[in-house]
Amino acid sequence: MSTRWQKRDLSPPDRKVSFFWQIQLASSANRNALLKQTFQHNTRTLLSQAVCQSTVYQSAAGMAHQEQSTATFPEHIRKKRNGEQLSAGEIRDFVQGVKDKTIQESQIGAMLMAIWLQGMVAEETHALTKEMMLSGEVMSWPAEWEGLMVDKHSTGGVGDKISLVLAPALAACGCKVPMISGRGLAHTGGTLDKLESIPGYNVYQSVQQLHRILEEVGCCIVGQTDNLVPADKVMYALRDVTSTVDSLPLITGSIISKKGAESLSALVLDVKFGNAALYKDLGSAKSLAQSMVTVGNSLGIRTGAVLSRMNCPIGRCVGNTLEVMESLECLKGRGPDDILELVTSLGGLLLWMIGRAGSLEEGKKVISKTLQNGAALEKFQNMMIGQGVTSQIAASLCSTNADYYSILRRANYQPELETEGLGTVLDIDGMVIAQVLHRLGAGRSKAGDPVNHSVGAELLVSLGQKVEKGQPWLRVHYETPALSAEQRLSLQGALTLGTADQLHTQPLVAEIILP
Repeated sequence: MSTRWQKRDLSPPDRKVSFFWQIQLASSANRNALLKQTFQHNTRTLLSQAVCQSTVYQSAAGMAHQEQSTATFPEHIRKKRNGEQLSAGEIRDFVQGVKDKTIQESQIGAMLMAIWLQGMVAEETHALTKEMMLSGEVMSWPAEWEGLMVDKHSTGGVGDKISLVLAPALAACGCKVPMISGRGLAHTGGTLDKLESIPGYNVYQSVQQLHRILEEVGCCIVGQTDNLVPADKVMYALRDVTSTVDSLPLITGSIISKKGAESLSALVLDVKFGNAALYKDLGSAKSLAQSMVTVGNSLGIRTGAVLSRMNCPIGRCVGNTLEVMESLECLKGRGPDDILELVTSLGGLLLWMIGRAGSLEEGKKVISKTLQNGAALEKFQNMMIGQGVTSQIAASLCSTNADYYSILRRANYQPELETEGLGTVLDIDGMVIAQVLHRLGAGRSKAGDPVNHSVGAELLVSLGQKVEKGQPWLRVHYETPALSAEQRLSLQGALTLGTADQLHTQPLVAEIILP
């Protein structure tokens, strides 16, 4: 994600002299060593630049505020750089300065790097998350909804369409689901992009409209408003250009602050690990999950987490339009087992946390029932209408034998790739498939890039299935006249065949962390 430097705030730092940019120019292999060896050595230079790069403010009051901020904030940077714990007041000063633009972007970047290097204890992470949450609007709900406000967050994966099925299923159970979602970036798909495949679906709703939809339907899936956690928007953009995206306390603060601003009763986190996830191993994913669960509960949100494997794509479809179609099939009780397992596990945990189920297993059964009896499908249909889709289109998509392509965009080409040998399907690498689809137009490289909703892929085989040579295993949907030889080679490499005794299946849900 790129950052636009505002002239009235700050010019980008000089890459020849700024330590900050020295780090950026270092090779990834040497990055950690360079950071550890030179961060303290260059801090005096960095802080001097941070203080000297002042903004010209239009009022005397603004100038006084700026002078006070730049005079005290470097002390906070030095403190965190040296591994000391920041007080709640110092963290409040930091977040307020980020929001008000009274501290320089170079100073924010220095603090982010100090946090990345030294980490934060639980008390600091709690304070950071709380102040980010309070930097903007905090939603309020009618008193009669107390205890019913729930949401879910996923760390992202390939074919992750769970929100489209889970939100209406929860609404069918009597919950209120103000699901604020995001767009796709790099290999991960975005819930908003998927829903915008549906003609007329409007992901931007006013607070008044959001209340109306929740009152009438029980769920909505919308984009983030400008007034929600504004400090996170600034910090997120700078994390992207300072190689601090993977900081555990910064991730925790970013995610939980937005959910806290929704004034939720309960939150469930789907923290993924594997080849096609942010974290490749269970241990790292568990550390993040525990951090978010701890902070969420400390803010008064009953928070739990599901640790799920993310190697193969979720379900059989990848790509915006295709995932909407598959979600509708799930809501009609015809979805793949892995989607059903995630939806019922996440939904069942939420129902248990708010007291609508006596156990996780009971909660899973309640969620599953809404997918079988059509209650969740009806909620999805009404949600579409509430967010701008015509009643005719919504009814057509939700009909038993819907002709999806009479409404949704279809790609010009859908060639099928065939297996190059025979055997048992041992693995399907979701990351490889996502990367090829990204290059074909399904994803974006930076925020604001357009996406082609029709680009995607359908899996025609599943793990453990025996296949013959020349059997179709993948259908690719795209607009360009032909797949390149390189793209075909990459996709063929995503499929691993072997003997049946080589197949080692593991449960999709590895662990559940309770509040």
